[in-house]
Amino acid sequence: MNSNLTVRIPEHLKQQLQDLCARQNRPLSDVVRDSLQRYLAIEKFQGLRRRTLPFAEARGLLTDEDIFEAVS
Repeated sequence: MNSNLTVRIPEHLKQQLQDLCARQNRPLSDVVRDSLQRYLAIEKFQGLRRRTLPFAEARGLLTDEDIFEAVS
């Protein structure tokens, strides 16, 4: 089920959003919905990363390369 949400944004941001929608030939709602989903996914990932970082550091996994090597 969909619901409505009103968000106040500066005029310049609204114009950039409308320009993007025109270039992509996509409805404003689709672009905003996709952007919000992407933002929430990134926030969730970063939260998980913050919580697991102490455990990774304790095992000597300090860089992305360390982790890639450990799981490869």
